[in-house]
Amino acid sequence: MLDWKEVVMHTRESLTEAVRAGGTWDVLVIGGGASGLGTALEAASRGYRTLLLEARDFAQGTSSRSTKLVHGGVRYLAQGNVGLVREALRERGLLRRNAPHLVHDLGFVVPAYDWWAGPYYGIGLKLYDVLAGKLNLGSSKLLNRDEALERTPTLKTDGLRGGILYHDGQFDDARLAVTLLLTLLDHGGVALNHAPVTGLLKDGDRVAGVTWRDEESGEVFEVRARSVVNATGVFVDDVRRMDDPATAPMLSPSQGVHVVVDRRFLPGDSAIMIPRTEDGRVLFAVPWHDRVVIGTTDTPVEHTSVEPRALPEEIEFILRTAAQYLDPAPTREDVLSVYVGLRPLVKAETTDGVGSTAALSRDHVLRVSRSGLLTLTGGKWTTYRKMGEDAVNRAAEVAGLPPRLSLTAGLHLRGWTDAPGGDALAVYGSDAAKVRALPGADAPLHPDLPYTEAEVRWAAREELARSVEDVLSRRTRALLLNARASMEAAPAVARVLAEELGKDAAWAAEQVRAYRELAGGYVLAQPALAD
Repeated sequence: MLDWKEVVMHTRESLTEAVRAGGTWDVLVIGGGASGLGTALEAASRGYRTLLLEARDFAQGTSSRSTKLVHGGVRYLAQGNVGLVREALRERGLLRRNAPHLVHDLGFVVPAYDWWAGPYYGIGLKLYDVLAGKLNLGSSKLLNRDEALERTPTLKTDGLRGGILYHDGQFDDARLAVTLLLTLLDHGGVALNHAPVTGLLKDGDRVAGVTWRDEESGEVFEVRARSVVNATGVFVDDVRRMDDPATAPMLSPSQGVHVVVDRRFLPGDSAIMIPRTEDGRVLFAVPWHDRVVIGTTDTPVEHTSVEPRALPEEIEFILRTAAQYLDPAPTREDVLSVYVGLRPLVKAETTDGVGSTAALSRDHVLRVSRSGLLTLTGGKWTTYRKMGEDAVNRAAEVAGLPPRLSLTAGLHLRGWTDAPGGDALAVYGSDAAKVRALPGADAPLHPDLPYTEAEVRWAAREELARSVEDVLSRRTRALLLNARASMEAAPAVARVLAEELGKDAAWAAEQVRAYRELAGGYVLAQPALAD
């Protein structure tokens, strides 16, 4: 049998061979989003034999569709959830230390148009500073009118009195997911994408593993494990029903919509936070990869979808609210991409069905079924590491694994460097030089996108990218930065990917067709494109 510690080639073939080789895994994680990757890395870094299976691609769901913030949650502080905010602020500081190439400090301006707004929000944000303690990113302070406009020049000036500056973290969510994947593999874990779990194995009434299907070959396999962790985000109830078809759902999901616009709508060096909108939410306008992300909404949904779509009223709400504060303000014609994430909100004990989700807790929840299936859900990207630590502690207890200390609070993630670059390759950290050395480093994929053919090769060779969508949506962020441009870049990506994966022209053509169909859902009007 192949020794799992000897699996050092990060190819799908070698990883699949490791899974098929047999043996029993200590920890098997279902789901390759933030919580699943965090749990798997936690387990592998402790020395447990760890396998992760992802039905589609890593971070394909909500974990690639966030507001791009590593934050404590100002809104949760207003709700009185001090414990969640304190934990998130600590995790924010740890993540910035462990992945400085992916997480950086960002100033946020809360504009003040009323005389009381500065002192009122200033007091709350000072508490935010206090809760962060030694890991604080910077002290909040009051800004006068000129200082607020210097940081955010496109704020509406009529009635502006000043603002409050505070600091939070910003990151690239899908790139952090890929970085966690590579760190997991570096620590001897095994992970496969496009490998959906189709059922649970049981010894008597105890969960003892899973059946899974290789989407590329169509083959179905069994794999045994001492503990099984269900970390499938908004789809946890689907896996729970594999365990017990009569189980009651534990989630009340909601969706959050974001629009992406040109940087000219927020040309300063800070983000904007609107502390209270007409629906009671916080709205952000955040500079990101030389674009601006504006969002989000909180709309209850009855059904979960792999590709959720924004409702017209959600788009209208975001643009209408942005127009109250920005001059010039973006219109529908200025939107480069629209994306939607689903929140796995855990139902309150008194909740019977889908109602308002704005007040539901963002704390993570662990539940163990009678069969021993451990479900991890709730939470948010900022606290992924703590979620994984708690899950592995519980999994070890349930499965009787030898107790081992957590190392992840001080674990440098793949690509760590104390001198992150300032260009588009900065997200690769210390691996950036290897990407630049690949063929195609001087061949842009599209004039309106900051990516090259070399990054497609790196994604295929090192990051388990298997499709044009994997590359344009998550290994790069082209789909979110400019959906139309990404559709035009699809043939170039398909050509390079086919070369790397040994596929033919028919495969490449189908990849382009499928990607353009998907990306059409990210634009407000479907463009006609020629090959």
